[in-house]
Amino acid sequence: MIEEQRFRLGERPRRLRRTEPLRRMTAETELFPSHLIAPLFVRHGKGVVEEVASMPGVSRYSPDTAGDQAARLAELGIRAVLLFGIPGRKDSVGTEAYSADGVVPRAIREIKESSPSTVVMADVCLCEYTDHGHCGVVVDGEVDNDRTLPLLARAAVRYASAGADVVAPSAMMDGQVRVIREALDGAGLDGTIVMGYSAKYASAFYGPFRSAAESAPSFGDRKGYQMNPANRREAMREIALDVREGADMVMVKPALAYLDVIYAARRRFDVPIVAYNVSGEYSMVKAAAANGWIDERSAVTEVLTSIRRAGADMIVTYHAEQAAGWLVEGR
Repeated sequence: MIEEQRFRLGERPRRLRRTEPLRRMTAETELFPSHLIAPLFVRHGKGVVEEVASMPGVSRYSPDTAGDQAARLAELGIRAVLLFGIPGRKDSVGTEAYSADGVVPRAIREIKESSPSTVVMADVCLCEYTDHGHCGVVVDGEVDNDRTLPLLARAAVRYASAGADVVAPSAMMDGQVRVIREALDGAGLDGTIVMGYSAKYASAFYGPFRSAAESAPSFGDRKGYQMNPANRREAMREIALDVREGADMVMVKPALAYLDVIYAARRRFDVPIVAYNVSGEYSMVKAAAANGWIDERSAVTEVLTSIRRAGADMIVTYHAEQAAGWLVEGR
């Protein structure tokens, strides 16, 4: 009887799904190339395009080829890149992270020359630059939070001075957003945006990145400063602290395994939320597609849409170039 009444009332949701134009018209979540941020690994040299074995389709670039790549991405509608540097020399305090001759400042200048409209974001951390692979200064076997802060601030000022539009502290040191905001303002760089890696979890999904960036820790792990995957309320506290300290945007990382955290953050905070679809999430899809177990295009579109649906305004993803091509082609 209930079913008969429902049909008499005309409740047939399938009508709205009958054709592709109808499905597009009634879609609740939109995904465009402008929502995507492309990570770029940069290293010293000239003419370098070096494929990353653990991340098929991803390469390391020298500053000049990074500029070329940013221009290609802009043509696809990808408006932003996020830079990670691979130094020529590592030491215990990550000196090249805040050196004027560092690879990231060089890449920033090349990208701004090749693609002036590209929003250049620079990751601010020490892990790629230290010989021990941790995100800060190590004292007696532990990462010293307060000794690390001024070095992160120096790096952020260096990148902003080179032309970065956004600096993105990812070390998960308490107070990192505050000291970077103060340093930028003190250097007359008050227009530079700070994007905090506010809820960055100690995740098993970072493995391919650490290979690509040559940043795996030489001892221990990062659980003492990155977040416990079991915690969501703590993520809200971390985000709130970063916002109070001056973050213009915040990030949840990883994305796919933490959609509930993205959703909770979207309901609570009004600042732009970025989600990082990390290397392990990328490489799993690539591996499954290479074995013919899934259709890569459909899977990637579904994954990125789910991250947007959870509440992310922007998505950092290694699939950015491919996904943008598919999105442009599909419209």
